[in-house]
Amino acid sequence: MDAMFIIALIFTLLILALIIKGLMIVQQSEAVVIERLGSYQKTLSPGINWIIPFVDKPRSIKVRRYQAIGGENIPVVQEETRIDRRETVLDFPGQSVITADNVSVTVNGALYFQVIDPERAVYQTENLIQAIEILAKTSLRSEVGKMELDKLFESRQEINDKLQIVMDEAGNKWGVKVTRVEIQDINIPAEVEDAMRKQMAAERERRALVLRASGEREAAIAKAEGEKRSNILVAEGEKEAAILMAEGQRQAIDKVLAAGGDRLDPQLVVGYLLGLEYLKTLPDIGKEGDRIFLPYEASSVLGAVGSLEALLKGNGKG
Repeated sequence: MDAMFIIALIFTLLILALIIKGLMIVQQSEAVVIERLGSYQKTLSPGINWIIPFVDKPRSIKVRRYQAIGGENIPVVQEETRIDRRETVLDFPGQSVITADNVSVTVNGALYFQVIDPERAVYQTENLIQAIEILAKTSLRSEVGKMELDKLFESRQEINDKLQIVMDEAGNKWGVKVTRVEIQDINIPAEVEDAMRKQMAAERERRALVLRASGEREAAIAKAEGEKRSNILVAEGEKEAAILMAEGQRQAIDKVLAAGGDRLDPQLVVGYLLGLEYLKTLPDIGKEGDRIFLPYEASSVLGAVGSLEALLKGNGKG
């Protein structure tokens, strides 16, 4: 009786040990690939799962990560049985890339990916992280090598989009979804940076000169336009004044002729009026003390003024 009890107890403990050994708890956002006798059996989902001890075994996956050792990022390869299905960032170190215009630059990028199919991630590639990193680097070299340095800085988003397309094509085979690819830094040699700085300063100076010349040209045009309008207004004023003066002289001639009747010669009347104009200007002719020479015709005109004036007075008496 005691022997049977001991055997039953041992059997019960063995069964409990097998049950405990076969229990596997998978955390949320994790997955475990199970192999049975060396072949794929199933993928454990989050929660409590049970496997056959010593027959079912988790298949490990190689993960390559970088650790800061002595100020440098050193790649470290680890084997893990639990596959993290959360979005993961792969910040691979900067690498030297040659642009289309033969400038060597150092590009540092980051890649965001998520394991969608754990089975493919385990069986389709020997080292998932390393495969993703190498593909990202080679694709980055290919895309950057097609661009010149000046275009590289303004085409980051274009490069990111093209890299994501390439990574998606390969990721589908590996059970991985690449969500984002970002170029973090682009480092250029010091001499190239100095040349670009000088080029930028020269370009800004050129733009300033162009703007200054354009402003001066517009100012000159505006000034010329103003002078043109001013001259036009002066000319129109002189024209109107001349017309009014001529109209006044005509009316004066008509009045003189009307006062003299038929005895007055029209030429004599015109000479009379001219003589009056001479008389009006005489007070202003020597103001500065300069010597003034009057033309010979002036004396004749002044004589005609006296004659016509006497004639008009005599006519008035008669």
